Amino acid sequence: MIKKISIFQIIITLLFGSLAYPKTVIDQTGRKLTIPDNPQKIISLAPSVTEIIFAIKGEKRLIAATTHSDYPPDADKLSKIGSYVRFDIEKIISLKPDLCIGIKEGNPKNSINRLAEFNIPVYAVNPKNLDSVISSVIEIGALLNAEKTAARIAEKMKKKINKIKESALKNKNRPTLFFQIDTNRFFSAGADTFIHQLITTAGGKNAAEKKRGYPKFNKEQIVTLSPDIIVIASMKQNKSFKQAELKWGEFKSIPAVAANRIFFVNADLFNRPAPRIIEGLQKLAEIIKEFNKP
Repeated sequence: MIKKISIFQIIITLLFGSLAYPKTVIDQTGRKLTIPDNPQKIISLAPSVTEIIFAIKGEKRLIAATTHSDYPPDADKLSKIGSYVRFDIEKIISLKPDLCIGIKEGNPKNSINRLAEFNIPVYAVNPKNLDSVISSVIEIGALLNAEKTAARIAEKMKKKINKIKESALKNKNRPTLFFQIDTNRFFSAGADTFIHQLITTAGGKNAAEKKRGYPKFNKEQIVTLSPDIIVIASMKQNKSFKQAELKWGEFKSIPAVAANRIFFVNADLFNRPAPRIIEGLQKLAEIIKEFNKP
């Protein structure tokens, strides 16, 4: 149905640009909400969301983000509203955003409901695997009227994933890989996690595939798993990596330790469901490919 436009609206359009009508959308959690057609004051409620917004060239609309939203470097300059698991409701309200974009896993539901009481819409993405990360890019692109840019990024991500899959099929072996997500303790990632999909897509076998979530292993279990490759992820560098390496040195009988196949990676490439997760996938593929060399 064609909307009738008043003379006043025409004048406003000539002075300030195209009209922005509210629209109703359904986010990835199934919630229906009304948002501006062309939001200009956006707050990101997760580092991964911040990365997506920058990737689709929507950073000028960002007025704030959560702590640890530090990539790209300009994101670190944004006003911070607390962590993604505990953000400052009062500060968000004071900034008067016309849209917040969050993530289901991590953002507290009671805080989202609180923002709704102040008529601040929160669109939530719910990335569970590589396909839904790509969907998140496309949907956030649609929210910001950046569909073409988001589509290009999504297509690029798909092509890289397919290329890595094809390359992985050429490997003779699928090495068992233990992915350590805590440099101080032996926590890994089970079969229902992003990291599991990254390992298997890259051509490896997840040593923790019989577990769910993020299980902790003791020394006896580690020896039984007997991984061919160990990958240690951390946001901290140097000292923590060195300490982790020394701990693994106690397991001389494990193939990964005996062959010095212990690798250190940037955790942000694996725990943020954003375009850079493809870099994490590529890194694992390179490690596994090296294992398969004669």
